[in-house]
Amino acid sequence: MDLNLKGKVAVVTGASKGIGAGIAKALAAEGVSVIVNYASSQADADNVVTAITNAGGKATAVKASVDNAAEVAQLFATAGQTYGKVDIVVNNAGVYQFAPIEGVTEDEFHRQFNINVLGPILTTQEALKYIPATGGSIINISSVASTARTHSASVYSATKGALDTLTRVLAVELGPKNIRVNVVAPGPVETEGFVTAGVKGSEMEASFIATTPLGRVGQPLDIAKVVTFLASDASGWITAERLVASGGLI
Repeated sequence: MDLNLKGKVAVVTGASKGIGAGIAKALAAEGVSVIVNYASSQADADNVVTAITNAGGKATAVKASVDNAAEVAQLFATAGQTYGKVDIVVNNAGVYQFAPIEGVTEDEFHRQFNINVLGPILTTQEALKYIPATGGSIINISSVASTARTHSASVYSATKGALDTLTRVLAVELGPKNIRVNVVAPGPVETEGFVTAGVKGSEMEASFIATTPLGRVGQPLDIAKVVTFLASDASGWITAERLVASGGLI
């Protein structure tokens, strides 16, 4: 299937590692010029750019915190100056911290909601200034946690539930502009954070595998393939959808 992505331009937030890095590389492999956004680690972002350019693709690393309107404006201004437009936005940047309700603080609540919910709002606002009249695709990265009864994840799950709802509302609002808005909900994915948090090789990972019909945890490429499809003309009649990419885990 020809995804017809050559010549497109994408902004991928939180793309210096993990799922975001996988998405950036997968889009670049289809001929998309990619803005690799990062918040803190330039070295990691540069490694993603190098991997893309070494494979013959085009990519530029841009630092910006998605919860800062001025930095988001500069992120998209750089995309416009470098590549002339933005066709695809992947709102992947996100943070989490699991804690029982007694341990939730105001600061942690605002940190998660500012990055996980306000961030996609700010990026969408700026993207509208650069998406061509022919339209584009906005893809939000949620989580199965938005509908699962995940222990000690009240704030994180709430942010992802809000993102799911935001997706549906924006799909209606932006449909007349030929901008499609969809959300992908991954299950557990083996990222750098998955390893450093000690989940890899743990009883928790074994539980994930045991309750996942396809018998393994996800890999960044599993999510990247779904995002690439949603970014492409192959999904041109799909908007306001929540696609669960979890190997069957719910």
